Amino acid sequence: MSVWLPSAPCTPRACVRATTPLTGLPRAVLRLTTVVVLVLVGVALSPVGQRVPARVVRCWSRAVVRAAGVRIRVSGATAPTATGLLLVANHVSWLDIPLLAAVRPARMLAKAEIRRWPVAGALAARGGVLFIDRDRLRALPATVARIADALRAGRAVAVFPEGSTWCGRAQGPFRRAVFQAALDAGTPVLPVRIVYRDRGGAASTAPAFVGDDPLLASLWRVVCARGLVAEVEVRPVLTPGDHRDRKALAAAGTAVLGRPHERRALVAVGEHGAGSGPAGHLLAGRHGDGDVMAARTGARRRRSARRQVPAGPRSLRHGPTTAGPADAAATNSR
Repeated sequence: MSVWLPSAPCTPRACVRATTPLTGLPRAVLRLTTVVVLVLVGVALSPVGQRVPARVVRCWSRAVVRAAGVRIRVSGATAPTATGLLLVANHVSWLDIPLLAAVRPARMLAKAEIRRWPVAGALAARGGVLFIDRDRLRALPATVARIADALRAGRAVAVFPEGSTWCGRAQGPFRRAVFQAALDAGTPVLPVRIVYRDRGGAASTAPAFVGDDPLLASLWRVVCARGLVAEVEVRPVLTPGDHRDRKALAAAGTAVLGRPHERRALVAVGEHGAGSGPAGHLLAGRHGDGDVMAARTGARRRRSARRQVPAGPRSLRHGPTTAGPADAAATNSR
């Protein structure tokens, strides 16, 4: 695996907590069966998906989420439909995909490995999925060009620019490569914020699909939960002409969805809780604020100590100075 692939500190053991009450076994089995049937119907229709009316796609997408027992709340701006559009969202769960399609049906950007899957890979390609080879930096410009072509043609393209799934109580910065496509095509960017909550209104990590969590385990955790709500907040569009380059556009997208937590801070917080993992105390809510502050204080002290050590060569302190490799994986690492 490439060292340039982005990763999140979130893991199932540290972050995923089924805090919501559990539903009965028969209902969970019924939910899972219904989700599988709906997904198979969508896969079967994917070769002609571009000819299916947008209204039908939205209804199907909502049906998948509702079948899993998750209610949907959509708020904010209305997604433009008369022009090409780059949809960007934070990435928490496999549920994010149908939730974005419920906002506006779009061509998804997926890792190239999916294209090699038996049957499903071919169907995904015929259904208009765009693929990115995250291990080949030289392939990145061609991928950006394909996205730009789709945007110029008036299509919507959906991307998760964090490059990895996060637990939902922390967020990663947006990688900037895909934003170049919006600049090249002159099309707007629509940020979408996705939050999962339990029946009490607190942020829930039950739907999170992170780390080495198996898909089946994530599916079962969702269908067993009771009272889950998916909040989809559509933010105002970002106009490429208002931002000087892809870095500024990516930063604007990150900012409107909330300030990301730095990986170093997450790891530091995890060190202050036995068995809590990288993001353990960030998941503790108000009761973990003291530990969070202690961790931050410790991190500042360590940084201060490092400043007193003679600096080494730039390449060792900051890594490569070129921006290209950092753009290489602007899609989900799952």
